[in-house]
Amino acid sequence: MGTNKVSTLIRAAALTNFFEVAAAMHLDGQPLLRRVGLSRALLADPDQRIPAQACVALLEAAADAADCPTFGLRMAESRQLSDFGTMSLLISHQPTLRDALGTIVRYRHLVNESVAILIEDADHVVIIRQEVVLDAPSRQATELALGVVFRLCRALLGPQWHPLSVNFTHAAPPDTRVHRRLFGCPLAFDAEFNGIVCLRADLDMPHPMGDAAMARHAQRIVDTLPRINQPSIGRDVRNAVYLMLPMGRATSEAVAQGIGLSLRSMQRALDASGESFTDILTEVRRDLAQRYVGNPAYSLLRVSELLGYGSAASFTRWFSAQFGQPPNVWRREHAGKADAATRT
Repeated sequence: MGTNKVSTLIRAAALTNFFEVAAAMHLDGQPLLRRVGLSRALLADPDQRIPAQACVALLEAAADAADCPTFGLRMAESRQLSDFGTMSLLISHQPTLRDALGTIVRYRHLVNESVAILIEDADHVVIIRQEVVLDAPSRQATELALGVVFRLCRALLGPQWHPLSVNFTHAAPPDTRVHRRLFGCPLAFDAEFNGIVCLRADLDMPHPMGDAAMARHAQRIVDTLPRINQPSIGRDVRNAVYLMLPMGRATSEAVAQGIGLSLRSMQRALDASGESFTDILTEVRRDLAQRYVGNPAYSLLRVSELLGYGSAASFTRWFSAQFGQPPNVWRREHAGKADAATRT
C-alpha cells in the first residue's frame, strides 16, 4: 500500500509476571521464549528493549500452550505502578487521573509505542480508548494492556474505584471469572472499541498524593531518558487513525491535531518518510475491516459506519475492490477461522 511500517521495540517490563503466570499454569516458558527469540536473561532487566511483535507472539503462544484464554489478563492482575519504571514517579504525582493518563500518552515513547490511548469525553462519562497497534489483533496483548491501565487507575483512585464498564472488541471467553475478579464491573464483549468507561468526575478528581514540586522534579529526570525507538511519524499517525477511525474522526486535520502537529507539518513529515496519510488510512481501514467483518456480532451496516462509510453499499464496493469479494462472502469463508482466533 506504499506504507512503511516500523518495527516497534518496547520495555521488557511489558512481560512482568510472565514466569509467575506460566508456573501457575504448569507451563514451561523456556521453549516458548526461544521460539520467539527471547530469553529469561533478556527479560531480567525491565528496561531492556525487546520487539513488541515477539512479546505478542509469546503471549499468544503461552495462552495456546496452557489452554488459558486469560493468560494476558492474569499477568495484569499483579501489576504495580512501579512497573512503569522511572516514569512511575512522574505518573504518581500528577494532580488527577486525567493528567496521569495524559502523561503516559505524552511519554509513550518511553513506555510502549505499540499501545495507543485516547481519552474521549461524552457528557458525564469518559471513554479511555486503547488499541494495540501491531500486524494482527491480539487478544492477549489487548487484555494485558487494558488490565495494566485499569490497575493504574485503581492505584491512583483507590481500591474502592470501579469503572462503569470494560469493553473488548473480541468475543467473551468460555469463563469470565478472571475478568470479573480483576475489573469488578460490567463487561462488554464484541464491543465497538477496546477501553474503559468511567465517570468524568473520576478522571478529574484531585489526587491526594499529587505533588507539583515532585512532578516537576520527576519530569526533569524523565526528560533526560533516551527514546526506546527512533521517532516515526508513520507510527504516530497510524496509532491515531486506529483510535479515531471508529469514532468517525480520522480526518487528516483531526489526526494532525491529535498528535500535536499542524496539518502542514504532519504532511511534510510523512512526505519526508516516504509515507502518505491516504495510504495509512487505507491500511488501517483494511485491518479493521477484516477484524469487524470477521466478527459475526457486527452487522455489515455497523461495520460500514465504524469504517467511515455513509452506506453499506459504498462500504461493500470498497471492500470488494480491496479483497476481491463482497464482505458477506468473505465473512462466511472466514467464519470458522475468526471464531477460533477469538477464543484462543
